[in-house]
This record gives sequence, structure tokens and C-alpha cells, in this order.
Amino acid sequence: MVITKRGLVLSAAAVVLTAVTFVNTGCSSKSLASFRGSPKELVDEVWQIIDKSYVDGTFNQVDWKAVRNDYLNRTYTSDEEAYKAIREMLKKLDDPYTRFMDPQEFKNMQVETSGELTGVGIQLTQDEETKKLVVISPIEDTPAFTAGILAKDIITKIDGKSTEGMDTNQAVNLIRGKVNTEVTLTILRDKKEIDFKLKRAKIEIHPVRHSVQKSPIGDIGYIRLNQFSANAASEMRSAIKDLEQKKVTGYILDLRSNPGGLLYGSIEIARMWLKEGTIVSTVDRVGEADRQTANKAEITDKSLVVLVDGGSASASEILSGALQDNKRAVLVGTKTFGKGLVQSVRGVGNGSGLAVTIAKYFTPNGTDINHMGIKPDVVIELTDTQKQELRRDRDKIATKADPQYAKALEVLTKEVTGKTGNDKAELKPSSAPPKPSAAPSKSK
Repeated sequence: MVITKRGLVLSAAAVVLTAVTFVNTGCSSKSLASFRGSPKELVDEVWQIIDKSYVDGTFNQVDWKAVRNDYLNRTYTSDEEAYKAIREMLKKLDDPYTRFMDPQEFKNMQVETSGELTGVGIQLTQDEETKKLVVISPIEDTPAFTAGILAKDIITKIDGKSTEGMDTNQAVNLIRGKVNTEVTLTILRDKKEIDFKLKRAKIEIHPVRHSVQKSPIGDIGYIRLNQFSANAASEMRSAIKDLEQKKVTGYILDLRSNPGGLLYGSIEIARMWLKEGTIVSTVDRVGEADRQTANKAEITDKSLVVLVDGGSASASEILSGALQDNKRAVLVGTKTFGKGLVQSVRGVGNGSGLAVTIAKYFTPNGTDINHMGIKPDVVIELTDTQKQELRRDRDKIATKADPQYAKALEVLTKEVTGKTGNDKAELKPSSAPPKPSAAPSKSK
């Protein structure tokens, strides 16, 4: 995670259930300790941030000023009492992405985007309607992935304790732990409960893997992007340049089960593929749009196919949406997760943190991704059996034994050879969705 001098980082990520190791983020311990007032001051600080920046100006139809009066009229004798009150206060917004983190949880969150994690390797969110804890996707090469946990699985119990009424912070505290200790997750899938006993591990993540693949059209570049961590953009740039030197004829970019991460990572990576055009626009509660565009810094203009699925979320949806709307790539797979909200994350109090939903984001054609997701141009579903088979035998991923990859290769072949004709029209979106109602972009 990169924290600017203002202590603010924009994130498009869900909660990652990992990490205890503290990573230096560029925010000094002195600055984290600068707010050491009473617990009541911390409550008010959080209230003020929500009041000024929360995306919904109605605060979920809650009288936010009355909330302040209520919570500031209380007596707090410890930080823990303030933490409990803050979480209670934030629940009134009914937004699982706006959350308070105590000092340990904030350190964990900083580690989540650093590339080195300790835990079981699950990206978790809370369904806004059902309040169930839902797996976005397991991180590749982690205990959760190896055990066979899937995107959209619902966690009903943690070590036998029901998750009913539990938020993501509480779940994180129960699931994380020391290396080589075990945790049992009870998963609801297709109306059946399954127990997974997982051993926590230290996980070093390199977000980008790439290789040259043989195909009927010659060598192609395959790039797998696992998450948008702090080093994702630099690794992606290196991968594309390496594959360009090897004279590949086209590319397949695999974003399946990528839960997102840093917003600006997706923008930087989009610029590597796009010469011009809008990448994403964010709209805050007063309708002001911050529009990010390509800057003529593309590394390659060769044909590109992008693989997506229900585990492709947030920053993955920004990148795939930008490439689809600008007709730079053909999307293959299944509909993406559907998280179109942007959070700012900042330090508060004496080392705690606050993630606040500050904006919604829209694709270049104006698609509001939240809840809806992005529909691929070519839909190809995998059965649970096929998913499990690919997890059991990793060597089959990105081969003809991987049905989605095989279809992507077929599409790429048509794109490269130019034998598209009517097929090409079918692979591209037939019409653009309406653009969002927003004020003109302003420089910030």
C-alpha cells in the first residue's frame, strides 16, 4: 500500500483475510501517534471524516448530526469502548466497505497490498443485502486455494462459531493467526455445508506471472494478474516488455479470481494497453467526476483477450471495463463480481485506520458496475467439477484443458488473423450503456 503525504490511499479492494506482519508504508510512527487525545476525540474524528466525504449525502437516510450528538454525549473510559462505539455508529450506514480498523487491523490492512501475507488466503466481503460473509476468491497458491474454496462460497462458521451478524473485521480476527496453526471454515455451497480445515501460512505474492504459449498463430503472451498490489504495475510493465522482446503475436490477460486492490494500479496498467480514451470516472456525492484517461504510453497495440469470472472484482472490473469499452480487448468468461465503489483509507487516532466509501466508479461507456458486474463479450461457464479439476492440477490452467482459456485462444486467433467478419461483430458489445449523470471532470 502506498500512503501519500496526506495519509490517504484510494483502494478498490475487498477485505483480504491474511497478514500479521507489519510493513512500512511510508507513514511514520510519529505521524500515526500524533493524535493521542481522549477516546471521545477519536469518535468525533471518525464522524467528521464520514460527514465530509461519504459517498451518500443522506447517510443511508440517517440523521448524521443526531448521531454525532448521541455518541459525543456518551462517556468513554478506554480506546476499546470508543472502537466499539465507532463500529456501532458506522453500521448505521449499512455499508460493509466503510469500516473502522483498530491499530492491529490497520497494520494488517497495510500488509494486504504489500505482497507478503500471513493467513489462509481468502478475499472476503459482506453481501450488502443478506449480510452473509461471501468469498470473492481464494488467492492462488494459498491454503484456501489448495483446499478448494471457491468464489461465491458463503462462510457460515469459523471454528464452529456462527458468522450470523458478524462483520468482516470480526471474521478477520477469528481467521487470522500464527503460521502453522489451524482454522476450520464451514462453507455453504449449493445449499450444502462443507468444512475446510486450513493451516495458516506465510504467503509471498508476486501479482504477475507471464509465459510464452504456443498456438496456431505462433507464440502468444499469457499474463496472469492475481491482484492489484503495490508492485502490480511494475511487474506488469516488465512482463509486457519481456513478451514484446520475444515477438509474441498477441496476448491473453487472465484476471480470473482477481479481487482488486489499489485503484491507481488498475489505471497504470490500463495505460500500458491503451493509447487513448477514458479509463474510469469516479463520481462523488455531489456529482463531481474525476476522469482518468490514457496518456499515449501504451507498450503494445497487439490483439488482446481478457479472461474474467465471478471472482474478478473492483480494480479488475475497472481494467476489464476500460479495455472492453474502448474496444481494445475482447472479454471471455463469466460476469464479474460487481463492486463499483471506491474507498479512501487513512490513519486516524493513535494508529487506527478508517476505510470510507467516497465515490462510485463508472466504465468509459458509463456502466455502473456496482452489483451489476461486467458482462463478457463471450460467455463460457465452468462447472464446479471443472473448477476443482483446475485447482487439483494447476498445470492444466492456461492450456486447452482449461475451457475458458481454450475459448480465449480461439477468439485471439480470429482477432490476430483478421478472420472475424460477422464473428467480430458478435464478440463486441452491440451498444453502449447510458453515461452517468455527473458534473464535468475537474482537476484535483
